[in-house]
Amino acid sequence: MSKSSCSLKDCRIIELPKIYDARGNLTFIENSRHIPFNIKRVFYLYDVPGGETRGGHAHLDLEQFIIAVSGSFDVILDDGFERKVFSLNRSYYGLYIPSMIWRELENFSSGSVCLVLTSDFYKEEDYILNYDYYKKIVRESDK
Repeated sequence: MSKSSCSLKDCRIIELPKIYDARGNLTFIENSRHIPFNIKRVFYLYDVPGGETRGGHAHLDLEQFIIAVSGSFDVILDDGFERKVFSLNRSYYGLYIPSMIWRELENFSSGSVCLVLTSDFYKEEDYILNYDYYKKIVRESDK
């Protein structure tokens, strides 16, 4: 299987609108306006035990936007050639991850909530769960 891949240069932090108010701030996301895809699915991770890692996969086609709604955590991204760590700790910043980027989430602070917006519905066949296989696909597509 050969799939065109993205690089870490395609991954980026996007600042979301922040409405300041003495009673509490408000941030919002509008479909395809603030992030580069239509939102089809939303899920969140919470109560992650200390020392645990989440993710550990890539997606063939799915794009994601990850926000630390509460607390903090690190997102380690890998394009098959290099790795980069993004530390998320502000609810008005999110990390855009295109398809074909390996991701792992770790270093969750106590009480953290990780919100994930996706470009498609859950499809088991879209997941690449084996890192060696992922690297093989990426390196074949780079030829």
